[in-house]
Amino acid sequence: MKKIGLLSDTHNYWDEKYETYFSSCDEIWHAGDIGSLALAARFENLKPFRAVYGNIDDQAVRSAFAKTLRFTVENVEVLMTHIGGYPGRYDPLIRAELYAHPPKLFICGHSHILKVMYDKKLECLHINPGAAGNYGFHKVRTLIRFV
Repeated sequence: MKKIGLLSDTHNYWDEKYETYFSSCDEIWHAGDIGSLALAARFENLKPFRAVYGNIDDQAVRSAFAKTLRFTVENVEVLMTHIGGYPGRYDPLIRAELYAHPPKLFICGHSHILKVMYDKKLECLHINPGAAGNYGFHKVRTLIRFV
């Protein structure tokens, strides 16, 4: 089984601990607000990297990454975007896609709040890894590893 490292909202902040934390991962996924192509390249140099752009990302980042990604890993369909909301309160810009074609795993960032929730209606696991950067109101930087 693949081990995934998931983070969001780095806002161009690099922590050397990322290398240690993601060393055992097979892939790194970033749910937006990367901050720069230079930061994305640092993650790309560590492991295979999938990412979406976020609301603070400039045109260069937006040209390199999609707003939304849908892909399958080990028979699990994944939908990833930056602004997504939560079960029962999904953002209007993603809600129609979620309900029309529910993934098994929905990932978003933006809120800077770590949450892992199961949406019984969509039969979908929702993960927001919180914020791994140092910009914002959060007191603790967070990210997730999972299998």
